[in-house]
Amino acid sequence: MLTSWAIEMEIIILGWYILVETGSVLLLTLYGALQYLGTLIAPMLGLAGDRFGHRNVLCAMRATYACLAAVLTILSLLHSVNAGVVFAIATVSGLVRPSDLAMRNAIVAETMPSDRLMGAMGVSRTTSDSARIVGSLAGATVFGLLGMTWAYLLVSVFYTGGFCLTLGVGAARTRGDRLARMSMWRDLKEGMHFIADSPQSLAAMLLAFTVNMTAFPMTLGLLPFVARNIYHIGQTGLGTLAASFAVGALIGSIAVSLAGRGLRPARMMMIFAVVWYLCVLVFVWMPTPALGRVLLVAAGLAQSLSMVPMAVMLLHSAGPQFRGRVMGVRMLAIYGLPIGLICAGWLIERLGFAGMATSYCVVGLIATIAIWVRWRAALWPKDAVANAR
Repeated sequence: MLTSWAIEMEIIILGWYILVETGSVLLLTLYGALQYLGTLIAPMLGLAGDRFGHRNVLCAMRATYACLAAVLTILSLLHSVNAGVVFAIATVSGLVRPSDLAMRNAIVAETMPSDRLMGAMGVSRTTSDSARIVGSLAGATVFGLLGMTWAYLLVSVFYTGGFCLTLGVGAARTRGDRLARMSMWRDLKEGMHFIADSPQSLAAMLLAFTVNMTAFPMTLGLLPFVARNIYHIGQTGLGTLAASFAVGALIGSIAVSLAGRGLRPARMMMIFAVVWYLCVLVFVWMPTPALGRVLLVAAGLAQSLSMVPMAVMLLHSAGPQFRGRVMGVRMLAIYGLPIGLICAGWLIERLGFAGMATSYCVVGLIATIAIWVRWRAALWPKDAVANAR
């Protein structure tokens, strides 16, 4: 939770800083894209988790976050922060941060019985969803009231606390000598073949790429633009927009944790992906921040009800042998987000925000329906493996 607080605070603080400092939506989308640069190496980090223990890899990643935040805090104290420094820090952190959720999910699956995995994943997601509420509001408020240095000092404290607590998660585990003797590339190739041969896993990966490219940009990287250029509100207003999406996501995560085994993962994943797109489509045409917040809550709710069952379905299908690699490839699908953000910056200048966002939602809906049609036999029947409870 502490790590998630720090991540959300950092995204809000630096996104607002880039937009105000440069005045460029293209640079804002570039900053957002850099946060997910590491999706390209996520499968390798997932493999490292399978080999050397998911907790060990997660600790190394979180130590990196804390060090980078400390560097930016010192530079801010020396009044040496500029857009170039922010982009450099974002590039380094973006190499490792996208795999954080994959490692967390693998650890949950490693430590929980399979019949409790859905509920456990819902509980796990409540920590990050609640952190998006606290982190967004705290980051915007502290930055607005006290400035960059104090805001980043708080981020550094949270990252350090998160690293220290991660040291106490479970016991270090590895996959044994057999895996250590095998080629890393062979291991990765095995994971890719497993996904390609599993219809429900392949469909989930394609859906994950689709929503990251066409749905997440409106509620992640582009929110500073919406706050400043559409609704004409400041840092605190931006924090409330981000927190609204997080409130909906938190409600969804709690609902999943309570329902647990009563849910059919693949059906939930597909139905609420469509609902998510419809909510975002209505959001982009809302004329006031108040109405926008209502739609963001609904979009966050639908997002959780789609993405949490997706993760559970993938973990169930993968089993202990492929768990880290499959979740690493799942993080690779996040690469759709930087692609979507960069294209969005270009399209906003030509179509406007509403035109760009509407186009994204329509394309996303068409792609989601196409995935359902193509893999309906693996995703929809109640007795399908993907809907096992």
